[in-house]
This record gives sequence, structure tokens and C-alpha cells, in this order.
Amino acid sequence: MYQSMDFKGYDLSNESEEIVPIGSLNHLSTKYEPMAKGSGIPAVKCFLNGIKVPRLIRLKTLVVKVIGVTCVALGGMWGGKEGPMIHAGSIVAAGVSQGKSITFNKDLGALNFFREDHEKRDFVSGGAAAGIAAAFGAPVGGLLFSLEEGASFWNQALTWRTFFGSMVSMFTLHSVLSAYHGHPGDLTYKGLLNFGEFDDLSYHILDIPVFVLMGIVGGLTGALFCHLNLKLFIFRKRYVNKDWKKILEVLIVCATTVTISFLLILFTSDCKKLGLDPTDHPIQFGCNDGEFNAMASLWFQLLEGTVRSLFHDTPDVFNTTTVVYFCICAYFITLWTYGVHFSGGVLIPGLCTGAAWGRLVGRAVFHFFPNTNIGIYSLIGAASQLGGITRMTISLTIILVEATGSITFGLPLMICLMTAKWVGDFFSESIYDTQIELSGMPLLAWDPPPLSSNIYANNLMTHPVITFKTKETVGNIVKILKTYSHNGFPVIEYVQNYELDEGKTKCYLRGLILRSQLIVLLENKVFDGPLTNYWDSVTMETFREDYPRYSSIDDIELLQNDLKLTIDLSRFMNPSPYIVQHTMSLPRVFKLFRAMGLRHIVVVNDSNEVAGIVTRKDLARYKVIRHMGKICVTELQFSSKMD
Repeated sequence: MYQSMDFKGYDLSNESEEIVPIGSLNHLSTKYEPMAKGSGIPAVKCFLNGIKVPRLIRLKTLVVKVIGVTCVALGGMWGGKEGPMIHAGSIVAAGVSQGKSITFNKDLGALNFFREDHEKRDFVSGGAAAGIAAAFGAPVGGLLFSLEEGASFWNQALTWRTFFGSMVSMFTLHSVLSAYHGHPGDLTYKGLLNFGEFDDLSYHILDIPVFVLMGIVGGLTGALFCHLNLKLFIFRKRYVNKDWKKILEVLIVCATTVTISFLLILFTSDCKKLGLDPTDHPIQFGCNDGEFNAMASLWFQLLEGTVRSLFHDTPDVFNTTTVVYFCICAYFITLWTYGVHFSGGVLIPGLCTGAAWGRLVGRAVFHFFPNTNIGIYSLIGAASQLGGITRMTISLTIILVEATGSITFGLPLMICLMTAKWVGDFFSESIYDTQIELSGMPLLAWDPPPLSSNIYANNLMTHPVITFKTKETVGNIVKILKTYSHNGFPVIEYVQNYELDEGKTKCYLRGLILRSQLIVLLENKVFDGPLTNYWDSVTMETFREDYPRYSSIDDIELLQNDLKLTIDLSRFMNPSPYIVQHTMSLPRVFKLFRAMGLRHIVVVNDSNEVAGIVTRKDLARYKVIRHMGKICVTELQFSSKMD
């Protein structure tokens, strides 16, 4: 039996019940942990690319993220929890890999081997995949998402490790759901999302052109979405730059969303007889007894429930005008909502918008061919819309196949997603890449910029370089670390009795030492002297104990006599760093840097003298701009002045 929910006497003052939790979560994310805002996918993508993103994978960020997503669901905002699930999975994986909690000052003394950047990135890749697996019930889709959108350094071992993490995530989720529903041990439950399974997914070769056209529409609307969201991002950076303005914007977005939904419900009056809507709780809002409001059923449920209704409801459940109004409002509400200061993603809102206009296409086809299952076109529309926004292809195909159980519908999904990507890429970057570029993150693409073979290492390197001698005084090390914020320093050795024409002594590159290593050496007072600790008291475990948060140079207390002592850096430096000749082209430098996951490459001249150093920011300075089928490479110019 259906249980009708009577909303005839609904008081519009109840909007405050939705606005209050939204205001609370916005205060948390704005004041206490700004990194918890949004989906977190662009930031996780940057982290996996090798960029250190402050506060991204902290426990505090996870707590605020969870509270924020809960408040978004309570407040009725158009923000999916699936993007935040990826961020949350990454935080959990990063924490597990360290075997300690800096927040609670607890160290289990285990997993010390994984306390380095490379191992931590691998764990975060698995955590991102586990988040997708739990959200969509798609372990293979999670693995492919991590490969397609996340990890920048992939290998065969990481593949099965990531898949294992997705499997454990699915097993844990099913175990918890079985206990929650009172059937412990029954592991047949879906993921956190349930789009339902299609009974009939047959299609004909004549449907392929329609799927291609829908992919084109998805690519065009997705590119428009990215372009308009880019303008909104710039507007927010310029004008919504105070905490109170960010909170006010979220409250305005929430109030506007609620108001629009009520106005649409009141003025469309799309009432249908009970029995047509397959949901357990049809909403009567403004309709007579024995009827339910079709427009209200789209707005007054979680977004995944709305997607499920658009996929599976019979053709006569929603009027055409109802779906048209809902689709237009959903598109622009998603556009406005994505980017405001709250925890939410674009995955489910994008699917919901696409499912709406896909259902309209299905109704048009149904008019000529009554045996058509319009849910097929709703699914293709959902995939096309989200594919046009995010440009995901492989992973989104498998995610939707696993989430809907429609393995036979893989080919149409591939066709529409590839079409949406090609069309969208013709006009703009994906929504994630657009946000990364605007945030100023030095993300390195898979391939070097084209048309850059005439740029050489001596054109892109930073010089002159701050260097240390193999035996350096403590005072000079402290002075340089306080003066410069560099994270890597070449170690050189002067050649005795070799004077150059300019009066400078010739020197050779001997190695590279990191700032974090120097901090640990200063903390442990590994100086050359009769009353100091000798170098053999420091082991690899000593450097891993403080990872990833090393002390500041200003926090290290040294005596005046300590500054006169020396440190033999040759015992701790990397004696064989990656080096390139100053005549090497940018594409070759880029491929070496990208393939090896480096932070620094030392540039030497023909005499093996240090000529400069190349960092990630030097390579990211050269940007590829694609627009309307045209491509060009531009060099960004950095200025210390702000307009």
C-alpha cells in the first residue's frame, strides 16, 4: 500500500528548517576548515599529481566534510555526496598509511615504511577508488575513476592494490547495511546509491544516431556549464571574498532553491492518481485525495531518488511541461550551487539534470514508437550531461553499468560519453580542470605542451641557484633556510687550485639535499664536533618520525657555539639526483619529471656545474590553450604585485 504524505497545509516558514542546517555547515567550512568545501575531487587530483595541498587530508577536514554533507542532505541543497565520498576515502587512506594521528598526538609505531610521499599517494589513490565503490556500488568503476581522473603515477601493482581497497570498501558497506536493515550477513544490498535495475534495455542500430545526438547535446550543455561556472568562479573570487559574504551566498542559494521548488509545485499542478508513482511515499501536495503531485515527487526527495524516478517511472507519470520546467531549473541551480562554500559535488546533480532532458527525448521517441522504454533515453541523457561536464568516459561508463546493472547497455554509454567528451573538449576544459587552473595549482598534464621543442632547459630553469657545500657551517644553513623557502638545494664541491678567468672557483655538483632533511639534522644536532651527536646516530627512521609535518626553522633552538660547527652533508644527501643538460628540450625534461614523479631536476652545463634548477612550477608555467579547435602554448608571467 502507498502511504500518501499530505502537504496541503504546508507552511512556507518551514524553509527555515532547511536554511538553518545549511547556515551551520557553511559556518563550519568557512571558519574552521575551508578545505572541506566542494567535492574535493580537484584537490585530490592535484595531490595525486604530486602537489602538496595544505590541510587536504587531515582528520579535521574529514569531520567537517561529514557534517557538511549531512547538512546538505537535510537542507535540500543540490549537492551530491558522491564527490565528498571520494575526498573522505582519500583522507581515511592517508591516515591509515601513516599509522599515527597528529591531531591526537598518537603514534602506533607501525607502518613506518609508508611514511613518504610516494607511498602516501598510492594509498590515497586506493582511498579515492574506495569512495566511488561505496557511493555507487561500483568497485571496478572506482578503480577506473582513480586511473582516469586521479592517479598520475600508475603501475601494475597499484592496480590490484586499488582494486583490493575497493573490494574491502564494498564488503564493509554491505556488512553495515545488512546489519542496519536487520539482516546481518546478507551482502546483496546495493551501494549508498540505488538507481534501480532496468527490466528491458534492448536497443536497435537505428537508435545509435539518437545516442550520438544526445552526446552532442551533453557536450554542448556541459561546455556551457563549465564556461558559465568559470565566470561565477571569477566573480566569487573578486566579490564574494569575505566570510560573511560566503555564508550569505549559501543562504541565498538555499532559499532560492526552496522558493523555486515551491513555486513550480504550486503553479504546475501536475496531479496524478495514486498507483502510477512507484515510490513508497507519494506526496499529495495540493492535490485531491487519492492523487499525488508529480512535480513535488521530483523535488521532495534526495537527488538519487529523483534520478531513479526519471529512469523508471512510466511515461504518463510526468507531464512534458513538468519535466521541461524541472530540467531548466535543475541545470541553473546546479550551475549556481557548484562552487559555493559548502560540501557537495556535481556528480548526482549532473546525472539528475541529464536524466530530465533525456526523458524528454524519450517521450518524443515514444510518441512515434510506443513500445520504446523512455528510461533508456533518460539514462543516456544522464551520462551525456555528466560526461559533458566532467569529461569522464571509461570510469563513468563502468560506474553507470554497475550502478544500474545494465551490462548490455555498455556500448550506447560509450558512444554518448565519447561524443560528449569530444564536443565538450572542442569548447572548454572539464569542470575539474577549470577549477584547478583557476586555483593556481601547478598541475602537470599527461603530455608535454605541443609546439615546445624549441624551448630548452636553460630557458625554463630557475637561476641563480642557492647551493650548499659538502661541508657547510650550521650558521650558514640556518641563515639560508630562514631567508629562502626552497625545498631542495644542490650540494657542490669546490675544486682546489682551479681559478676561472672571472676569479671564481670551479665547482662540481655532488648531490641534492632536501629542506626537511636539513631540519631533522639541525633538530638532532648532527654536527661535526667533540661534544655533539655524530652522524651515525641518525637513521632512516629518524627522518620518517616527523613526516609529514616537519618543524619550522624558527622553532629550532641552537646555541651560539653551535652556529660555528659544520655538518657533513655528503653523508645525508642524495648523491645521484636526476640531472639534465642545459640544452635538453622542454618535452624531454617534462617527460622525465612527470614519469619519475620528481620535485626537482638540477640543470648542469657542459662542465657539470650547476646552472639552474627546474621545479614543477617552472614546467607548469607553459600552458596549453585550446578553444574552438585551435591550440596554442603560452608562458605565464608571475608578478609579486596584486591588482
